[in-house]
Amino acid sequence: MEQTDVPLADLTTMRVGGPAARLVTVSTTDELVDAVREVDEAEEPLLVVAGGSNLVIADGGFEGTVVLVRTSGVRVESADLCGGVDVRVAAGEVWDEFVARSVAEGWAGIEALSGIPGLVGATPIQNVGAYGQEVAQTIARVRVWDRQAEAVRTLANADCAFTYRHSLFKGSERYVVLEVAFQLELADVSRPIGYAALAGGLGVELGTRVPLGEARDAVLAQRRQRGMVLDADDHDTWSCGSFFTNPIVPESLLADVTARARARLGDDVTIPQWPDADAHTKLSAAWLIDNAGFHKGHGLPGPVALSTKHTLAVTNRGGATAADVATFARGIRDGVRDAFGVTLVNEPVLVGHRL
Repeated sequence: MEQTDVPLADLTTMRVGGPAARLVTVSTTDELVDAVREVDEAEEPLLVVAGGSNLVIADGGFEGTVVLVRTSGVRVESADLCGGVDVRVAAGEVWDEFVARSVAEGWAGIEALSGIPGLVGATPIQNVGAYGQEVAQTIARVRVWDRQAEAVRTLANADCAFTYRHSLFKGSERYVVLEVAFQLELADVSRPIGYAALAGGLGVELGTRVPLGEARDAVLAQRRQRGMVLDADDHDTWSCGSFFTNPIVPESLLADVTARARARLGDDVTIPQWPDADAHTKLSAAWLIDNAGFHKGHGLPGPVALSTKHTLAVTNRGGATAADVATFARGIRDGVRDAFGVTLVNEPVLVGHRL
């Protein structure tokens, strides 16, 4: 289906953005490939939109063709106790509906990713993760349309270059995700609980496995407390979820951050941090934002504010423009850099503007 001059704000969870000059809605994989190929042959700008949960579109809209992905299909390729279940999912399937089905079917491995908005095709792009799980742990293959080679390709997990909130696909216009194949465990219990707050909510020790339904319910409860489950009546959920990724810094910068934090907050300050094997350390973006002076609800009663439930969410309080969102987020980023010397990186894709 093709339309012209279509408002895009309603296709995003931030609910901002101008119109698309042309919008094509596709319901099959073949239609998706054909639509992208047609735009490329015409040498027109292309924007592929799925669930719109990680997207901030400029107020001027998009002067080109928007392809809206609404493909469907969940197919079990194989299932046995030794190898688990191999299930292939169309890019246009709703992510949380697939998680719910996995829990109901006894497919373990993505239960901690319950409640995340968006569609399946977007999950490998930024290696979606939460509460100790990320999709890179369960993705077996990603089937894509390679715009450069003009061919359908299937990439194995190792070819996707997954890292923290990143992949081969992020920041590149070369690939359009068509399907994602997951390798999940056949089990009635979750993968070992790997997140302290989740373990606390369940009343278990880290590393414990719990019934899949209990794990999903506990994750949804945690997300609701943080305003991270979509609710049209709750402006705390009019957002892109976490607006900034947790920064990963080298040892040299960590020493400077620590010195700045002590000067600002006192010598006994404890900075949440998670060292890795490459002499780098992941820091908490939420902690940095809060301790730079931007607390929950910062910006109220303006059109844009931090969520009243979670400092990582930049929210539209109703009537905000994309320019309002960008200006507000820029202020948070610059304030954290001034306070701690760390430059936060935005997680959502900004179309037509930048911080």
